[in-house]
Amino acid sequence: MNVSPFDLSNKVALVTGANTGLGQGMAIALAEAGADIALIGRSEPSNTLAKLSEVGVKTHSILTDLGSADKVSGIISETADILGRADILVNNAGIIKRNEAIDFTPDEWDAVMNVNLRTLFFLSQAFARHLIAAKKPGKIINIASMLTFQGGVRVPSYTASKSGVGGLTKALANEWAGHNINVNAIAPGYFATNNTAALQSDEKRNAEILGRIPCGRWGRPSDLGGAAVFLASQASDYVQGITLPVDGGWLSR
Repeated sequence: MNVSPFDLSNKVALVTGANTGLGQGMAIALAEAGADIALIGRSEPSNTLAKLSEVGVKTHSILTDLGSADKVSGIISETADILGRADILVNNAGIIKRNEAIDFTPDEWDAVMNVNLRTLFFLSQAFARHLIAAKKPGKIINIASMLTFQGGVRVPSYTASKSGVGGLTKALANEWAGHNINVNAIAPGYFATNNTAALQSDEKRNAEILGRIPCGRWGRPSDLGGAAVFLASQASDYVQGITLPVDGGWLSR
């Protein structure tokens, strides 16, 4: 019997920030491909856990503040202890602060950089250390942004952090490919989530955004599922250091 290269049976995926939105969509897609799921975030992901229970996979929830890299050291070992292993890490958790660059405060800057880049790095480091010590392969999927490629307006720390995610993805791929750890990123376009609620409700900006998307609609969290499963599976074993746009054609316009 041939096994699909996209099959994630007997794998365990850790997904940060999966209470709603993109993280939830990717967690469900990975589960539907066969993976058991560990959910990491500040609050109990009750809705996501309910949806995963319908899929029938094993789950575990770890409550921690991802605003501090000091809190991530035990996440990988706890997942391996409870679910038996840790094979896939999806660094999805992120925050955004909007303000004119001229008025941006140190607190606004640090809050975004800590979650979006600093914690992402140290959680990836802990994950890689676990895999290397066990001599096992693994997959890291970072969530980048359209602002990995573009500058944006009124979001300087978010742009800096997501540009950093793109560069860090390449740097970690260079170092860890020899350990059979794939490090790649997904850059979502304009998706209908809590983070974009203000843009969706702004009639002028909403029309401008839709006018540039060839697909003619905002992305749905489920639209990231295929990319996440691909980068988490053996189908992407020779893919390293890429940032894959999933944007309805935004960047090609």
